[in-house]
Order: sequence, then structure tokens, then C-alpha cells
Amino acid sequence: MTLALSEIWIYPIKSLGGIRLEKAVAKKKGLQHDRRWMLIDNTNVAMTQRVYPEMALFKPSIDGDRISISYTRSGKIISSNRYDLSGPWKGERTTARIWDDLVEVKEVDPGVSEWFSAYLGTSCKLIAFPEENPRPVDVRYSVNSENVSLADAYPFLVIGQSSLDDLNQRLTDAVPMNRFRPNFVFTGGTPFLEDQWRNVSIGGVRFVAVKRSDRCVITTIDQDTGEKESEPLRTLSNYRKVGNKVYFGHNMVALNEGEVCLGDGIIPG
Repeated sequence: MTLALSEIWIYPIKSLGGIRLEKAVAKKKGLQHDRRWMLIDNTNVAMTQRVYPEMALFKPSIDGDRISISYTRSGKIISSNRYDLSGPWKGERTTARIWDDLVEVKEVDPGVSEWFSAYLGTSCKLIAFPEENPRPVDVRYSVNSENVSLADAYPFLVIGQSSLDDLNQRLTDAVPMNRFRPNFVFTGGTPFLEDQWRNVSIGGVRFVAVKRSDRCVITTIDQDTGEKESEPLRTLSNYRKVGNKVYFGHNMVALNEGEVCLGDGIIPG
């Protein structure tokens, strides 16, 4: 059975669109530039598509040392903004809440925050989470006291293409992989093979699969239109539900840092 890395994704700003890459650097907190920024509301709480599905309409891209964000409607770019990936950040330092965690962050640029506020129709700030700032992984699932970026809980998410194919055979209208926001997609193997993993290598990087990923309503949001649907969560709940949670994909932590590339072999065990 040959398993190969077929897609690599990062989501620089939490809950905005993703960027598909040919190669990426796996760091302890997650892939380089993956969820190192997020929007916070006027109470300093993380904003996500769960409450603001229109966040899906903001599409990032990286060009050299700058990141650009385009606000889109019906596939057309309405407005764009940009900032430097490495800073310096122009706003004030503050403490933000992401789920049960408090993290020390800094506003990227008040002007960029105003741009997001205008198109989202609500006051918000774009903040940066410096690489050196801690946010420990849940101790029940950490291996070497890992930290995580601004992802929901874990540094990496992997999903098999066969798992999505299995789901789409059960749906009236197929859904794309971007509904599930993985970092890694692989080809080969049977549906939900990733459920069985513990130790796995991708290229020269070693990972530990620590927990199956429980899914939320973001999977029901069309990433092109920002509109909510009932699928695929409804169908997944018929055969991937344990207790009150629906699972799809596997969360991982990295044991070392290094580059991963499309086509890299994946070796479980």
C-alpha cells in the first residue's frame, strides 16, 4: 500500500481562506505561517466562521515576505489589503481569548483592522501571535509538551482522500476537501485509515497522531459563498458519530521540524 502526500494547506489568518502549497516547513507549532494571525472582536475573543460565516470570503495569498488578503463576492475581488509577514506590528500588545486559552498577542496594524471591520460589518482587530509565545497543547494529548498556533487545538490535521471519497458517495452533492480545513491530504489506503495511526512520517518529518478531529458547523459553510448548509455534518453524524461528537480526520503533533513536499511518501508505524 503506497501512501503519498497529495495536498498541503495553510490558513494564515484563523478561519479565513486557505492557501494550497507545493511544499512547507513543519514547525513545532504547525506549518510555517499557519494560523499565526486571527481576528478578535471588541471583547478580545477569537472570531471564527462559526459565528461569522462571511469570513470565508476573505482569501489570503503570500508573495515573498508579504501576505495579501482579498475580499471576494461571487468570485470577484472587491477590495484587498496587505501586511508584512514578519512585522513589525504597529498596534498595541494585548491578551486575547481563544476557546479556554489566553494568549499574548499584538495588533498587526490599526488600518488593516479598520479594513476588516468595514467589510465584516463589525468592529474587530487583526492580531499576530509571535512564534515564541506559548499556547500549550492539551496535556492529555501532548507528547513532548508541545505548543500550538491559533488553530483550534492541535498543530496539524491530516485527512485521507479516500475518507472524503467515501463521504461524497453518501452525499447528493459532493463537497470539496476545503470544508474540513486540513493541513495534509494523502492518497492511497482505505477510507479512514488515518484513524488507526499513532506514529507516522511524512518525508523526513515524524509526527504522532494524538486525537481524532471532532467537527463543527464550519464544515457546513460553502467556502466560496460563505453560505451555511446542513451537509456534510448531517450525513457524517449517521456513521462517524461517537457520543455527541462527529469525527473526520486526525490531529497530530510533530517530533521534529523539516520540509514536507507534495509527493512525499507517508509511512505509518
